[in-house]
Order: sequence, then C-alpha cells, then structure tokens
Amino acid sequence: MDSKKERLLGLVRANPFIGQQELADALGLSRSAVAGHIAALTRERRLLGRAYVLPKEQPIVCIGGSNIDRKLRGIKPLYLGNSNPASQSESLGGVARNVAENLARLGLPVHLLTAVGQDAAGQALLAHARQLGVDTRGSLSAADVPTGSYTAVLNPDGELLLGLAQMDLCERMDPDFLRQCAAQRAQAGLLMLDLNLPRDSVAALLAESRESGTTLLAVAVSGPKMERLPEDLQGLDLLLLNRDELAAATGISLNSEAALNRARKQLGQRGLQRLLLTDGGEPLRFCEDLLGGDWQVLKPPKLKLREVRDVTGAGDAFAAGVCAGLHQDPADLRSACRLGLRLAALTLQSEHSVSPELSPALLER
Repeated sequence: MDSKKERLLGLVRANPFIGQQELADALGLSRSAVAGHIAALTRERRLLGRAYVLPKEQPIVCIGGSNIDRKLRGIKPLYLGNSNPASQSESLGGVARNVAENLARLGLPVHLLTAVGQDAAGQALLAHARQLGVDTRGSLSAADVPTGSYTAVLNPDGELLLGLAQMDLCERMDPDFLRQCAAQRAQAGLLMLDLNLPRDSVAALLAESRESGTTLLAVAVSGPKMERLPEDLQGLDLLLLNRDELAAATGISLNSEAALNRARKQLGQRGLQRLLLTDGGEPLRFCEDLLGGDWQVLKPPKLKLREVRDVTGAGDAFAAGVCAGLHQDPADLRSACRLGLRLAALTLQSEHSVSPELSPALLER
C-alpha cells in the first residue's frame, strides 16, 4: 500500500475542495508528486473529476420539470359538463422535482436541473429543494415565462379523472441549456430525465450517455409526450412507463400478451436496454433482455381502499425508489423495483405528492 497516496485520499475525503498545494504541505511532498498521486487515484476511479468527487458521493442528477401542483378533489361523484363541489390543495410538484425530493428524503446526494420562472412559485420551488439538500446549481430561472403548473382533478376516492399541465417553460431546457449545465452532469453516478424535456435534448442526453457510460433512466410523463422519445434509444439503460405510454411509444394496441411482447421487442430493436412497465394497482412488469428475455413480475403491496388518500406523486415515488436502488447496485433491477413499490405505497397513503415519512432507514431494509 502507498501510505502517502492513502493519506492523500483521506485528506480529500475530509475536504473535497482542498488544493494541491495544501495537500503537498500536509503530506510533505512536492506539488508535482501530489499531482501524480491524484492522477493515479483518478485512473483507479477512486477520485472522479474536479473537486475530487469520491465514487460513493456521486449524485443522482434529475433533469426535467418543476411546477406547482394544484389538486381539486370532488366531494361527491363528479359529473362532467357540470359544476361540482370540491376541496382544493396546492403543493410543489413536477416529475423530476418530485423524484429529487424523494431521493433527498432518503438521504441520497441529489442534483436537480430544471427550469422555473422568476416568480414567487419558482423561487419557492428552488428554495424548498435547497432546504432538503438538493443541489440546484445550473437550473434555469426565466424572467419572461411563469413557473409551470399541473392541475389534477380527482374523484372522491382520490383517483385521477383529468390532469392539465402548463409546462411551456420546459421547452427552454434545450441542447443549449444542456451545454451550459454540462459540468453539473459530469459528476453524476446516475442520470434520470423526464419526458418534459424537448426531443432534441433527450437525444443529446442519450448520445452523452453512450459516450460517458453513465447509467441513464427515462421516466415517461404522459402518452402525448412519448413523441419526445427519439427513434434511436441506444444509450438509454431503462425506460419507466405505463401501458398507455407504451402503446403511444410503439403505436401498438396492447390488447394481448402477444402485443405486449411485440412492443417490448420493438423498443429493444431501437436500442433500449431494460424496460419497466407499471399498470396501476396491477403487478408491474420488467424485462432486462428485451429481444431474448421474458417479462418478470412483481406484485405491489396490498392496500385497502380506505388507506389510499391520493394517487398524485405515487408514480414519481416509484421512479425515485428505482433510481435509489440502481444507484446502490445498477445490476439489481428487481430489488430497485421492490424499493420503488414501497415508496409508492407510502405516497398513496399520504395527502402529499412526496410522503414526509420517507427516510434513509428505507434503504436499509
């Protein structure tokens, strides 16, 4: 063992921003000798990039939408085309933002790259993220466009009847935006994007992943936004979506098991590595070999109807659990799915889009 090199690593662990001259003084070495040790540690992947990032401290970088969630819940069964009495609540939302908050509450290092307006809502979104320990450096703050909003109309049981999204600001997260925040992505241990991003940006991130080898996950947002998924999916490790989104992505009507298999193989032929398919309260499916493998199935925890408070945010919690699991072990998709299901169940039992009951203890089970 090279004791000087190990001591240098210990000093970096204590202070990742320590300078080379400080290291030289502390170790009694020349600056060139310190540079040599740093180069060796970088080759060994024990240090990563600038600021001497340690592998276990690589953040999960979430790129995509942040908005204000407004929920209108019918007090009685809803009748379309009529005025219906409802209760109203408002919270912070957005797929990428919700995933980032879930991950932060699990105690994981998280970086959020998003776009908000320079209004009260936008500043509240960024301030709340920072309070949770989420790094938001590199995010866009626009003076001429309001922060996005999502309005969910729920029936009395908490099921979504209609969702209305005003997410125009996401169009600003274009390839130019990605170039400006490249430094924030360079240190990612895992990268997650949502399909609020423009198609060109999604394609650019896939190309970047092919070159860097960073694990990249994409989370679908809605059926209409599946058109933002490029034809060439090489570089995308995992796609998370539901049946409607899979049908929209492939143009296949999923009315049989054979149709599900055709859709899965089509995505594999386009270069996708792994696929995760949710179906509400039904068992989820995942596949790790889209061309030659079979679906694997996991059942979600059983919840009584009275235990379900609100479905909003449950899908984002599931995605966060998958990200957290793969951040710990990129090869173990089954365990990542189990963690996602636990997080989703907690969120279903909460009135919040992100359950306040999440904690690092969930990663120890």
